[in-house]
Amino acid sequence: MRLNLKKVVGGKKVLGGAVEGRRHLARLLEAIGRDPDVPEPLFVDYEGIELATASYQRETIGALQGLIRGRRSNHYLVIANANSAVRDDLELLARASGMALLVCLLDAGGKVSKPGILGVLDPKAQATFDLVCERGETDAKELMDAKAGQEGVGHTAWNNRLAGLVQQGLIAEYTAGKAKRYRPVLKRNFHGH
Repeated sequence: MRLNLKKVVGGKKVLGGAVEGRRHLARLLEAIGRDPDVPEPLFVDYEGIELATASYQRETIGALQGLIRGRRSNHYLVIANANSAVRDDLELLARASGMALLVCLLDAGGKVSKPGILGVLDPKAQATFDLVCERGETDAKELMDAKAGQEGVGHTAWNNRLAGLVQQGLIAEYTAGKAKRYRPVLKRNFHGH
């Protein structure tokens, strides 16, 4: 799903303040509608937005991420086409709140390029994220087997690391039979920030 933020907010190019952010969060939630049956990216497209302050982002993007991850939605938030000023304020938000946000460029046809992460992952989370991206699809047992003898980390620890990345919205969780499987939200050519 792709939401053009400029359209959602009525054509504004400069977005600022907590009050406006809360008002626009309601519009975003209305535009999202129902949850998909399978995991999919929810692109919030910043094309045409010149500036969005950190306080605005906290009440829109920060709150939206909290809501969709809190209800274990099949939507996974991705910020698309944010200019450097918007990305700077998103980076401030992510670092201040301990969150990580997926970002990318998204063309008119929906092709993703230059994917990355704003915010910081601890080294273990980053290593797990990199492994999932490298493998394309995996589960805790496969990661444990692949790293046998190198880390001495058991199945439960791998499950916890994967669950943490899902909670942050960086990897998607789905079921295959009785097993939980994981894959990157942005599938190809991922380069971390």
